[in-house]
Amino acid sequence: MRQVLLLNATYEPLTTLSMRRAVCLILREKAEVVHTDASGAVLHSAAMSIEVPSVIRLRRYVRIPFRTRVPLTRAALMRRDNFRCAYCGHRAETIDHVQPRSRGGQHVWENCVASCTPCNHRKADRLLEELGWTLKVTPGVPRGAHWRLIGIVNDGDPQWAAYVSEPAA
Repeated sequence: MRQVLLLNATYEPLTTLSMRRAVCLILREKAEVVHTDASGAVLHSAAMSIEVPSVIRLRRYVRIPFRTRVPLTRAALMRRDNFRCAYCGHRAETIDHVQPRSRGGQHVWENCVASCTPCNHRKADRLLEELGWTLKVTPGVPRGAHWRLIGIVNDGDPQWAAYVSEPAA
C-alpha cells in the first residue's frame, strides 16, 4: 500500500498515512500537495484527475501533545523494529517479550521486540540464554520528536528525506 507523508502547517512531519486518506484530505481542502509522486501517476474519477501525492501539508496547524514517555502499542513497536524479527530478521507479525512474563518480565519497551511467528513459537517461555540466541537489535524506548516516523528515512520516498532527517546537533 502506498504511503504519503503528512506534514503539519509548519512543515513538521506528523506521520504517514494511506494514499486514500491523503486524497480525502486534499479533496476536502484540509491539506495541500507539497510533492507529487516521482513516477507521475495520476488518479482519475468521472469529473476530475489528481496527481498521486507523495508529501502533503495540513492547511491548519495541529497541536501535538507532549508526552514524556511514548505509549507502548503494537503498531509503535512494529514501527520501532521496522517490521523485522529481532531474532532472525524476517518479516515480523507478532510481539515477543525477551524475558517472558511468566518469568517476571514486564510489558515495557525495553523487554518487547517484534518477532516472526516461527521464532516466537520456538522461543516460547524460555530465556535467550537457554536457546543460545542473541538479539539483532537492543530494544529501547523510541526517542526524538518524530518517533512515529522511525525507519522511513530509508524505507520511504526519497522526497521525504528533507522533512524527516534529524537536525544536526
